[in-house]
Amino acid sequence: MADEAQRFALVAGLDSPALSILAGCTRAEAEYEQPDLLPAVLDELGLVSYPRDSVTGQEAAVRTLAHRLLAGRLTPRELTLRVHQRFGHQLTLAERLAERDDEYDTIDYGTRTSAQLDAEVMAEARRLDARRRPDHKRLA
Repeated sequence: MADEAQRFALVAGLDSPALSILAGCTRAEAEYEQPDLLPAVLDELGLVSYPRDSVTGQEAAVRTLAHRLLAGRLTPRELTLRVHQRFGHQLTLAERLAERDDEYDTIDYGTRTSAQLDAEVMAEARRLDARRRPDHKRLA
């Protein structure tokens, strides 16, 4: 995903010294260099950077994934699965999505349909996306 974001930033006309270095790395080099270069890239581009594994950063990631669903880049099921796999039931902001993922897993035994779950996930994604910080530049 980082490789995709780097290419997207360059194609979109965003450029910085650190981004150029990172984009020029092989995949193996990027895995090693990314933790040191990424904060510099974000700072040079005027984008928000969160401390690694911070709750604020995790919440921003969930909101970005919700935005991707609303943009048609994820399905409701993919959103719940990604959020549940990454954050489990530990992140309060993502709890509704994790619970819907549990329901998708047991849909054959429950009373609800995929369409009902999809509608709930879409509503939750709209709620999360509406609360994204409007002052942040966005690449998603």
